[in-house]
Amino acid sequence: VQLVESGGDSVQAGGSLKLSCVASGYAASSDTFAWFRKAPGKEREGVAAIDTGDGSTYYLNSVEGRFTISHDNAKNTLYLQMNSLKPEDTAIYYCVACGTPWCPPSGRIGDYHYWGQGTQVTV
Repeated sequence: VQLVESGGDSVQAGGSLKLSCVASGYAASSDTFAWFRKAPGKEREGVAAIDTGDGSTYYLNSVEGRFTISHDNAKNTLYLQMNSLKPEDTAIYYCVACGTPWCPPSGRIGDYHYWGQGTQVTV
């Protein structure tokens, strides 16, 4: 399984960005994907997650209402639309995948077994 992120950039506070992640090497028809982030001096945290089978989602409280996670099955691509960005959203954002059956969307780092290389978001 390979996950390749793109879309990170520098943006002013209040602005928007859309991150993308292309997944390849999958045999399963669905999985749970998520976006994690790592800011300097802070622990990694799960920002948003989606079960591509039933569409259920999870959001970190601090991003709910500002960020939207989505997935295009035909393109095997995960997205994170980020609006009303704040300086505290500055971090490296990672695309991750569960890779095992029955994986409810969550922000638990131990649930995810595949990681992308990350893309920098600076606000």
